[in-house]
Amino acid sequence: MKSLFEESTLQEIKSRIDNLSNESNALWGKMDVAQMFNHCQFPLKIALKKDHPHLKPSLLAKLFFKKAMYNDKPWKKNLPTHSKLKVVEPKEFQSEKDKLLELVSEFSNQRGKKEWDPHPMFGKFTYEQWGKMQYKHLDHHLQQFNV
Repeated sequence: MKSLFEESTLQEIKSRIDNLSNESNALWGKMDVAQMFNHCQFPLKIALKKDHPHLKPSLLAKLFFKKAMYNDKPWKKNLPTHSKLKVVEPKEFQSEKDKLLELVSEFSNQRGKKEWDPHPMFGKFTYEQWGKMQYKHLDHHLQQFNV
């Protein structure tokens, strides 16, 4: 699994984001591209301890879903989204794209940080797991929009 802490992976993700336009259509799901940009900011904000939806710890999530966050197995299409991470209201394409690109870079710039606060829902992740998890989430949604 690639990691957002790798420079080549960071450049790949940024390039894929830049290949999207306001007219890009999803292959699955209900979000348009601007909503997807906004949704993809949530995990990055959680990792960076920025303003984000507050999630409660979940034993079920830790036991059954935590490894799926960073392992090599791709996520299935149309997976359910936590209610606090759903984006249903309209969003502005360029501002959401700019915010996402900024957060992607800010997260990647933390590549020297070895100690991370626990995830509010899943608990402790290693440095490697944080990098893989962020890549996997972004990759999933960029594939959703065929980039």
